[in-house]
Amino acid sequence: MIGFLTGTYLGERDNAVLIDVNGVGYLVEVTSSFLAQAPQKGEVVSLSIETYVREDQFRLFGFFSDEERQWFKLLMGVQGVGAKVALAVLGILTPSALAESIAAQDKAAIARTPGVGPKVAQRVVQELKDKAPAPQFNVPDGAVSIASGALDDALSALVNLGYQRNAAYMALQHLRNENADLDMQGLIKGALRELSQ
Repeated sequence: MIGFLTGTYLGERDNAVLIDVNGVGYLVEVTSSFLAQAPQKGEVVSLSIETYVREDQFRLFGFFSDEERQWFKLLMGVQGVGAKVALAVLGILTPSALAESIAAQDKAAIARTPGVGPKVAQRVVQELKDKAPAPQFNVPDGAVSIASGALDDALSALVNLGYQRNAAYMALQHLRNENADLDMQGLIKGALRELSQ
């Protein structure tokens, strides 16, 4: 199996890119977001690779990062989602945006992907809500914010108390946006108030 490729970028070919690795040209299927940010021809590029081997085909899928590749695998595990749809979703949503959409049960964000209808979006949200990694608490630019470690610890404590990870995440996200000076204990108390409403 191929885990990553580093080589010379030779250009695009039908939603795939051609990478020259020591004289061997690899055709790698990529997301639309990769194509939008593709390097210049002749530049060196590195891709995290997911390899699919079937009786009648050998396909390589390339991603900016291992995290994006892992999301591709998760999406491919959803009923009705094939490689084309999984690449399309990741072309529209970054891994963190996808994690947030799933945590918030926001199927509309996923349904904005071309070729993804409401039923498939609903299945993505339902089937991945417990499999997907929790979204990271991103800090807005220029904001005085709570340390992400305190947020992560508070999330872990709330899950240990029996609250659903997605609901606890959303409560903490709301608190983070409203209060920049809470410690872990304050976060847990505030989240418990929100979750009990």
